[in-house]
Amino acid sequence: MARDSSKVRLVSQNKKARHDYLILEEVECGVELTGTEVKSLRAGRASIGEAYGVIKHGQLYLVGATIPEYSHGNIHNHAPGRERRLLLKKREILAWTKKVREKGTTVVPLEIYFKGHLVKVRMALVRGKKLYDKREHDKKESARREIDRAMGRRR
Repeated sequence: MARDSSKVRLVSQNKKARHDYLILEEVECGVELTGTEVKSLRAGRASIGEAYGVIKHGQLYLVGATIPEYSHGNIHNHAPGRERRLLLKKREILAWTKKVREKGTTVVPLEIYFKGHLVKVRMALVRGKKLYDKREHDKKESARREIDRAMGRRR
């Protein structure tokens, strides 16, 4: 799932999700936004650290994401913490609905970014890691950094 970096501008990233969860699947979704939300995102203001995905009535929604009010908006500004509908194909939503019903599986956002002029959200189907999984991952990451550091000194 490589992205063309020339057209992609990252707005917000959920780094904690990769640490706390085992990622089973990823999908790129569009987001249904109002005009002031897009302007606020263009200013680089968003938080998805506490956000998650919910499937209801055959639609996938992003819940808990905060896009602050646009500073130059008027009385028709958006609500910062409202639910936002994610745009996916029906068959993708149905497939994820079956998987989310399994115990311990949930949907979380990994990042919000602009792809050209469109706002996209990378959502992931995840399962929580156990404490020993996190420790094992930290050990591997630390060993990889040490190897990279040692290789850098040799050059």
